[in-house]
Amino acid sequence: MSVVKSPLSETDLKTVGKALQGALVDLVDLALVAKQVHWNVVGPRFRSVHLQLDEVVDVARLHSDTVAERASALGVNPDGRSATVASSSAIGPVPEGWIKDGDAVRILVAALGAVITRMRERIDATGDPDPISQDILIGLTGDLEKHHWMFQAESA
Repeated sequence: MSVVKSPLSETDLKTVGKALQGALVDLVDLALVAKQVHWNVVGPRFRSVHLQLDEVVDVARLHSDTVAERASALGVNPDGRSATVASSSAIGPVPEGWIKDGDAVRILVAALGAVITRMRERIDATGDPDPISQDILIGLTGDLEKHHWMFQAESA
C-alpha cells in the first residue's frame, strides 16, 4: 500500500521505481565501499587517496538521499537496508585488511565504473516515463564520472 499517490501511471511508476531503487542501492554501497577503503588505505599516496575517497563518500551520500526522496515523492518505498544493498549492488567485494594506495585506486575505478554503467542504463529507462527522475540520475552520474576520471588519472 502506498500512502503517496504517484502522478505516474502504474507502468511508468514500475520502471522509474526500479531505476530509483537500483540507484539507491548502488549509491549506498558505493559510500560504504569508499569509506571501507578510506579507513584501510596505506602507501606513499595515502593522503591524496584518503581525501579523495571521502569526496566520493560525500557525493554518494548526498545523491542517495536525493534519490530516496524522489522515490518517496512518487510513492515508492526506498529500501537502503543492509541486506537489500548486499544482495543488489553492482559493486564487487572489497578485500579485508590494509589496502595499498594503488589497489585502492583500482578498487574505486572498478566500483565507480560498475555504478556508472548501471546509472546510464537507468538514465535511458527513465527518459520517457519521468524526465524529472532522469534529470536526477543524469546529474549524479556526471558527479560519479568526474570521480571516475580523477581516480583513473591517479593511476596513470
